[in-house]
Amino acid sequence: MAGRVVIVHSLEDARAAVAAAAELGVPVTLASAPGAAGYLGALWFRELLTMIGDEYPEVAIDSLFDCADKPGFVLAALRQGLRRIRFTGPKATAATLAAMADDYGAEIVTGRLTALDLLDRPDAQDACRRWLARR
Repeated sequence: MAGRVVIVHSLEDARAAVAAAAELGVPVTLASAPGAAGYLGALWFRELLTMIGDEYPEVAIDSLFDCADKPGFVLAALRQGLRRIRFTGPKATAATLAAMADDYGAEIVTGRLTALDLLDRPDAQDACRRWLARR
């Protein structure tokens, strides 16, 4: 991943994270909330990333889209062009999905995720600044 992981729930969260990264001159990884594929969809996340990338072209932004344990959501994310997808289902299924992801130039991420979650943070940008400053 390009930088420390920040879980975003909205465009405003993404702006806070990337603005803090810009201030510090560090890369950042924007991650969707756990299971976001089921209620937001891959297209929403892809568009959020496009908007943020256009607003902050100077910041190295990586992404991680969470599909929980749903292989169908992973396939939809691949079709939408997302390149880093988190899957928490069975290892055998993850291996099959990883082989499919290779065809798209994408990666399936499994395992534990260490991240700052911006849900209900009163000052998201300050929380991001502190999180991203830690190395």
